[in-house]
Amino acid sequence: MPTELARQARRSALAMCSRSGASHIGAALSVIDILSVLYGEVADVSPHRTEDPSRDIVLVSKGHSASGVYAVMAHAGYFPVEWLDDYYLDGSHLGGHVTAHGIPGVELSTGALGHALPFGVGRAIADKLDGIDRRIFVVLSDGECAEGSNWEAALMAAHHALRNVTVIVDRNGLQILGRTEDVLGLEPFADKWRAFGWEVEEVEGHDHGELGRALHTRSQRPRAIIANTTKGKGVDFMEDRVEWHTLVPNDEHLVTALAQLETNTTEA
Repeated sequence: MPTELARQARRSALAMCSRSGASHIGAALSVIDILSVLYGEVADVSPHRTEDPSRDIVLVSKGHSASGVYAVMAHAGYFPVEWLDDYYLDGSHLGGHVTAHGIPGVELSTGALGHALPFGVGRAIADKLDGIDRRIFVVLSDGECAEGSNWEAALMAAHHALRNVTVIVDRNGLQILGRTEDVLGLEPFADKWRAFGWEVEEVEGHDHGELGRALHTRSQRPRAIIANTTKGKGVDFMEDRVEWHTLVPNDEHLVTALAQLETNTTEA
């Protein structure tokens, strides 16, 4: 299921951004495989259990990748696929950043970076006090790991031994101003998480098997999965190009990109 979910979501996200004049398609394409494995295989969630107090929680902190998030969720059955047609247009259900209001299955409005992990840690502490045993997954961008609020939350999670918290970092190496390591270096990135008391694993972020295995793994500590990805994955003229953080695919770009996705199976 994750493979087909990712394929459908990539096609939809490209069409959504082209139709509405929305940006951030590069960020959406880099995270779609992570989200497809979460929603399609690992997280104990479903469109029929969005209010179930025992459901797992999925928080997507990189809210600017909304086209990818909404595309995955629509094709997973959380809301009508037809909602994607007016993404980012006046009167749409779906705004340009991830929004919880009125969208089934979205747990938190995001886009102001650095907020979802503190929220998730707070929710995990509340669950621990209430005796609720469920998992909380937080998807971060690598650029937003410059936000101090994330590291405060990381300290808190380790201090309280929140073994149900798993962070997945979409490590595509680019952000709006350039290469992440040039804007504000994160390396040694894995060692930073370890120093904060987390168990860490690095994976190929477009390999569904690797992602699934890493996400299924549990430990006695919070886990950070650094998923090495490619911005614009699946479309050769977008891959690893910083300008596709803000550029909008025009009609010609869309036709070429969709044709590539027809023959490109690397996203699986």
